[in-house]
Amino acid sequence: MKPLLNKTTRPFILYVMMVLIISIPVYYFVMDSIWKRELDEHNKLLAEKTAYEFNQLDISIKKLEESIALWNHIQPGTNITKTRKGEDLSAKTFTIEKPKIYSQNPNIDRFRCLSTVIYIKNKPYWFTIETNIEESQETIAILAITTIFFFIMIVLGFLHLNKKLSGRVWEPFRDSLEKLKKFNLNHHHQINFIQTDTMEFEELNESLRKLIDHSVSVFNGQKEFTENASHELQTPLAIIKNKLNILLQSKNLTDEHYEIVEEINVALMRSSRINKNLLLLANIKNSQFDIVDLYIGEQVHKSINHLEEHIAQKNMAFSYNIQNNIRCKGNICLTEVLINNLLINALKYTHSSGEMMVELTHHDLRIKNSGFEGLNPHLIFKRFSRFSSDKGGSGLGLAIIKEICRFQDWKIIYIFENNFHIFKVKF
Repeated sequence: MKPLLNKTTRPFILYVMMVLIISIPVYYFVMDSIWKRELDEHNKLLAEKTAYEFNQLDISIKKLEESIALWNHIQPGTNITKTRKGEDLSAKTFTIEKPKIYSQNPNIDRFRCLSTVIYIKNKPYWFTIETNIEESQETIAILAITTIFFFIMIVLGFLHLNKKLSGRVWEPFRDSLEKLKKFNLNHHHQINFIQTDTMEFEELNESLRKLIDHSVSVFNGQKEFTENASHELQTPLAIIKNKLNILLQSKNLTDEHYEIVEEINVALMRSSRINKNLLLLANIKNSQFDIVDLYIGEQVHKSINHLEEHIAQKNMAFSYNIQNNIRCKGNICLTEVLINNLLINALKYTHSSGEMMVELTHHDLRIKNSGFEGLNPHLIFKRFSRFSSDKGGSGLGLAIIKEICRFQDWKIIYIFENNFHIFKVKF
C-alpha cells in the first residue's frame, strides 16, 4: 500500500526525468544549430568587411597582389584566391574537422567554413574562412549545465511545495479517515468532522454523516430485533418443552406415539440451544461483556475437571501441560465458553482409541485431537457449517469461538498436522 501523494508524485518524477533525458540531445542540437547560423553570419560579415577594406586601398595591382598574399600568410583561418574561368561562383557553407595547425594542442576540432566570391577592384576572388566551433561547444555545455541546474531546482522546489501543500490540503481527509477507523457501531458516539473550505471534502463528510446515521439506525434495529426475537422465543419454547414432558409422562402413549414425542423433544432441545447460541452471538457482537484481567490457566483447569467423567468414558489417551500464572485480558464467562466449546468439540470427534492433548503457554492455548482427515479452514468457523453426519449440535460452536476471539482481540487458528486436528488460540 502506497500513500496517495506517492502515487501522483512518482509518475510526475518519471515524466520529468523522461523530459530531461529527451531534452538534453534536443537542447544540444538546437544550440549547435543556432551557433552555426551565428557563425555563418559572422563569416559572411567578415568576408564583406575584408572586400570593403581591400577596395578602400589606393594601390597598384602589384601591391594589391602582395597585400592579398600577406593577408593569406598572417590570417591562417582565411584564404583569398583568384577564381577560375567558367567556375561556379555560388557561395558554400560547410563544416570540416581538422587539427588546429596554429595551436600548441593539435587536437581534431570542428570548423565552420564559408567559401564565397568577393570582388576586389572589380575582379572576383574566392574568399574562404574557417571558424572554430569547439568554442561554441564549451559555451553550450555551460549553458546546458546552468539550465539543468535550474531545471532540477524547479523540480525539487515543486516536490517540496507539493508535499507541504498536500499535507495542508489533505489534512481534513486524513482527519475524517482517522475518525472512521476509530468509529464503532457499538459505542454509538457521534462523529464530528472538521469544517473545511474544500468543496469535495465537505461533500464527502456530509455523505459520510448520512451513511453513518443510516448504519447506526439499521444496526440498532437489527440489535433490537435479535434481542426481542431471542427473548420472545424462549417463552414458547419453554412452554412446549413442559407440555412435552407432561405428555411423555402420560400412561396412554403408545410406543409409536412415544417415539414421535421423543423426536419432537430432541428437535425442540436443539432449537433451544440454537436460540441461546444466537442470542449469545448477538450479545458478543453488541459488546455487552466487560474485559478484565484473568488467569486463563484456572479456566482451563476448571473446564478439564468438569469433563473428566466424559473423558474417562471415552477411553482415550488424554494429557495436558498447563503453565500457571498466565494472565491475559478477556471476559471470564466468554473465556469459559470458548474453552468448553473447544474441549467438547475435540472430545466429541476423537475416536475411542484416539488421543487428545491440551497445552497452555504464555503465548497460546493449543487443543489437539487425533483424526484421519483435515477440515476446510475457510469454512470451519462459519455458522451452521457441518463436517460430520451428526445432527445433534447447533452448528454454532466454532462460530461462537471465532466471535469470542474477535471480541477479546485474540486469534484462533486451525491446522491439521501429523493426523492431529489442532486449534490454536493466541492471546
